[in-house]
Amino acid sequence: IASKYGFTIAHMEIGKDDHIHLLVSAPPELSGTNIMRWLKGISAWQLFRKCPELQTSHRKKQDRHLWSPSYYVESIGTVNEQAV
Repeated sequence: IASKYGFTIAHMEIGKDDHIHLLVSAPPELSGTNIMRWLKGISAWQLFRKCPELQTSHRKKQDRHLWSPSYYVESIGTVNEQAV
């Protein structure tokens, strides 16, 4: 997904609860909103195709989705990864 749309995922951590942290490097013309839309939308579609059992437990059941519609994005500019 990242290579197709022109950004890179420099670091990823999966939280203990129900969240994922990503450190993404992207050119300024790509918005955080679009990056999240691509990551959530395409990955959900791929997971539903590869794991059909997810469809019965998450999709269209009481308006549930694989990913939460919310997210948090912060721009860090030219700060290096160690600082973050």
